[in-house]
Amino acid sequence: MKIAILGKPFDDVATPYIQTLLDELVARDTEILVAEAYRDFMATRVRLPPLDTFRRGDSLRGVQFVLSIGGDGTLLDTVTYVGALQIPILGINTGRLGFLAPIAPSYIAQAVEALYRGHFTYDDRSLLRLDTDPDIFGELNFALNEFSILKRDSSSMIAVHTYIDGEYLNSYWADGLVVSTPTGSTGYSLSCGGPVMLPQTNNFIIAPVCPHNLNVRPLIVSDQSIISFEIEGRSNSYLLALDSRSMPVEATVQMAVRRENFSARLVKLNHINFLSTLRSKLNWGLDRRNPMASLPLK
Repeated sequence: MKIAILGKPFDDVATPYIQTLLDELVARDTEILVAEAYRDFMATRVRLPPLDTFRRGDSLRGVQFVLSIGGDGTLLDTVTYVGALQIPILGINTGRLGFLAPIAPSYIAQAVEALYRGHFTYDDRSLLRLDTDPDIFGELNFALNEFSILKRDSSSMIAVHTYIDGEYLNSYWADGLVVSTPTGSTGYSLSCGGPVMLPQTNNFIIAPVCPHNLNVRPLIVSDQSIISFEIEGRSNSYLLALDSRSMPVEATVQMAVRRENFSARLVKLNHINFLSTLRSKLNWGLDRRNPMASLPLK
């Protein structure tokens, strides 16, 4: 089996678990690839077996799994390495929340065993795609969580004129606007008052950021829609963001969001599901009158 590893620097507490991961892979004669920058960090913390390295833009064709070691932000970055290849990604949480990367470091040995035994399922997550004129994000014009239009610095609010399939929807006078996938419904969109959606829901959420009126609320639309925007404001420069990647742009940029034609394929181990993660990570349904809602993630 051929497995690629990407990650972010980890602390001393996680070090023995990462060593366990490498030892488990070596014991199974795994062909290991590690992102070049991450390999340099790992070399200062753990004993590295013989392995190859790769950079962003290198093809990962032939890799069976990609292990993302870090937090949710690391997994979002990992999706940009995989792209349209849709290589299954397993998230190992050495960060904080670990909503998208739910595997605890103490469970690494069991997770590797599950991969080799086939004790897992695939969880395909829809992506959104941003088309702009002129081109802004190049080949990385997709996102797993959300697309955001935001004012810059402390400038006055902006007006985001929004259209669905060419028909006028609304002008949002706000600090910005977020278009979220179901996966992103537990991220930025949630902090803007948006609903939580189950991962396989075929929708987008349009949520204003700090709107300046009381009669606009987040809106759910089909992900078969094309959502386009025109920006108006006192500033001539705004911020566009795809997950954690952002770029300043001029107001003249034309932009539209649609569903990407490929997905992010996450590995879901059999003891983990979205609802249990929702309860354990975000305390969803936590109520002392309801002990079932307080059950920990097993």
